[in-house]
Parts: sequence; structure tokens; C-alpha cells
Amino acid sequence: MRPDDEQQSMLRDLFAAIDSKDTAAFLDFLSEDARFRFGSAPPAIGHAAIGAAVGGFFDTVAGLSHDVALSVAGDGFLICEGEVTYRRHDGSTVTLPFVDVFELETERISNYKIYMDIGPLYAT
Repeated sequence: MRPDDEQQSMLRDLFAAIDSKDTAAFLDFLSEDARFRFGSAPPAIGHAAIGAAVGGFFDTVAGLSHDVALSVAGDGFLICEGEVTYRRHDGSTVTLPFVDVFELETERISNYKIYMDIGPLYAT
């Protein structure tokens, strides 16, 4: 089923926060005890750990831009698929596919999983 208007708005705002590398705004979408897992990295749990992980990642790229092609909603979850273009500090770019799975508790994300191979971003 397609996400409702509120869920679509949340996805737009979430990716706007990520694309602006705004860690604090990103954390506003997560419950205090949320779990966050990016690819094969170990999960970060709670705002402090997630903020450190996400902020550290943001420092490794000059910029990023998400293009969500498909999103699906169900009872307590959202899934989206798309591509993210990363701008490296040397000015070059790489575009990679991703799938994000969000488990929702009330109006916040309680479990955020990113499925992608981030390796090409750091390949020389």
C-alpha cells in the first residue's frame, strides 16, 4: 500500500534533513531508544550513539542527495527504494542504490535499517 500523506511528508522531511547533513533534525525523526543500522555496520542504539555514527558519516562526504523511486507502507512500517548521490570531498560523485526499512512506533522511527553497499563511495 502507498504511504498516506502524513507518511509521505515524513519521508520528504527526513530525507531533506539527511541531504542537508543536519544530524539534530535527523534525530528528531527517531525515538529516543531507536536502533539504526547502516549496511553491514553494527547497529547504533539511542540518540547519542546514532548521532555520533551519523555525524561521523556526514563528515566523510561533501554532500548527498536522495531520489526515492518507490515507497510502501504497512501497519507499523515504511519501506523505500531509490538512489543516493554522494559528493566526495574531491568533487567527484557516486550514485548508489538503497533500500530503507523503517519500523514505526507512534509517530517516530524505532528501527531504521539501510540496505546498501557503501563500498563504492570509498573506492579509489
